[in-house]
Amino acid sequence: MAAEPRGDEPGRYRERASRLGGAVVWTRTAGAGDAAPVLPDGCMDLLWTEGRLFVAGPDTRAHTSHADAGTRFAGVRFFPGTAPAYLGVPAHALRDRRVDLADLWGAARVRRLTERVDAAADPAAALEALAVGRAADAEPPDPRLRAVVAALSEGRSVASTADATGWSERQLHRRALGAFGYGPKTLARVLRLQRALDLARDGTPAAAAALLAGYADQAHLARDVRDLAGTTLGGLLRG
Repeated sequence: MAAEPRGDEPGRYRERASRLGGAVVWTRTAGAGDAAPVLPDGCMDLLWTEGRLFVAGPDTRAHTSHADAGTRFAGVRFFPGTAPAYLGVPAHALRDRRVDLADLWGAARVRRLTERVDAAADPAAALEALAVGRAADAEPPDPRLRAVVAALSEGRSVASTADATGWSERQLHRRALGAFGYGPKTLARVLRLQRALDLARDGTPAAAAALLAGYADQAHLARDVRDLAGTTLGGLLRG
């Protein structure tokens, strides 16, 4: 696989598939006034910026970060439900938080890892190698978690999703907290919003996107956009 493009232009974001199944590797260089919100998507990220490794936990609302122009970032974004098995911490402990990796793995170890990524010609590839190595040493995520994401992404009910996985609704809720950071109803809401945004970005009119994604109507979508993203659908699409 070719090396990840540097993407040094301010504001430039690049993404590619990772060698770690279901994950993506991304890079971004902050531009002047660059403060676009990161929307809830059910994912968690392992992140690097020079001199620091940290983790972005699962969000329940839009997160806006501020960085000086020219600051470089690289990240590995894990498929929903997979990061806790690799990081060794339940997702709910990181909900709506950005946490230094040293707080999870120990300062001395993470200092060495940070120096390794800092010194790499391609920090994104070095960060990916760190994630791949960690995954190889960890127990794999429960495959039923991927089935949960698939079912909820299709708009199935929590009860139907629990039946399909062989868990009770109470068991599903408990496992969802550890794997996704919140219960299945919140995860379903986050995934529904992402479906609607994908449709709208592809040119589907807002009213049709709302119905296709599983909303009662366009007003229902507008309320979720306001609650989860803190803005309007038009504002998100323009951004």
